[in-house]
Amino acid sequence: MKITVRLPNWLGDTVMAVPAVRSLREKFPEAEVLLAGPWVALLAGQELGDVLVGYPRSWSGRLRTADAVRNFGADTVVLFPTSFEAAATAVYWGGRRRIGFAGDGRGWLLTEAPPVPEPRLHQVDEYLMLVGLLGAVTTQREPRLTPPEPLAGTRQRARELLRPHGAPAGTPLVGVHLGAAYGPAKVWVCERVVEFCRLGQARGIVPVLLGAPSDAPAAADVLRRAPALSLVGRDGPDLLPAVLTELSVLVCGDTGVAHLAAALGTPVVVLFGPTNPVLTAPLGRVTVVRHAVPCAPCFYRTCPIDHPCMRGITAATVGQQVAAFLAAST
Repeated sequence: MKITVRLPNWLGDTVMAVPAVRSLREKFPEAEVLLAGPWVALLAGQELGDVLVGYPRSWSGRLRTADAVRNFGADTVVLFPTSFEAAATAVYWGGRRRIGFAGDGRGWLLTEAPPVPEPRLHQVDEYLMLVGLLGAVTTQREPRLTPPEPLAGTRQRARELLRPHGAPAGTPLVGVHLGAAYGPAKVWVCERVVEFCRLGQARGIVPVLLGAPSDAPAAADVLRRAPALSLVGRDGPDLLPAVLTELSVLVCGDTGVAHLAAALGTPVVVLFGPTNPVLTAPLGRVTVVRHAVPCAPCFYRTCPIDHPCMRGITAATVGQQVAAFLAAST
């Protein structure tokens, strides 16, 4: 038996699909499993797939990759994305059994197409629902990923980035992730990040700014006004799991990085504004912080007003949750 799993396009969704993929492996231990998705490299070494195929977002990249997946010759294709394109590609891949949620006019391309649940379930549970059609069930809902070993090269590189920049050994490192691929509505406002970094210095922790190269202007703005270390632009996908593992706590918006950190075992204080934690909160050692406003959750990518849901989350509130995690770890 050969199974192809088309992983989600987003980092956080990919992590939330881990329990479903793991349950497939447990149900069909002799099957060959191919995992295809933009973030599949993060699953290397996790014993989740026999073949890992990076499936880029661009159409040209997907066209080049489609033949490699087709040549695998899977009997069954499980589709976590809900797009028409994913279903059409599954037909091209040749899977006789094609499983995915109905919608986007694609039901006729699938052999099993249950409706998207209403009301919606947590994303982890919706993915588990799909593999349940193959008889794969699990009681382990929390995504779990094995962190890089302490002596691994990536862990050493992460420590080299952190310690020479002023973080003495033994000082708690608290990551603050600045960006969100979803859009700026999920981002904690700069003023609050500055306040949190100042609070961190007073409490004897070292704030570590994280983010993509596009977050460099925001990091520079913070560093002009508050003490912190910055790995922004240097914590790429290959190094990110090691960096997250080195942190004592992560402060993050509702982004994929929060899900990855929680899956690796790093405590996370996750800030929710425009989205709904009932549907997408990370599972694990996680505290959700919200500031209730009438317009949330709105699911806007860009706030059309003054970002009250995220602006209202204070540095003091976040600091209390970070302190609770640090106290529990001592």
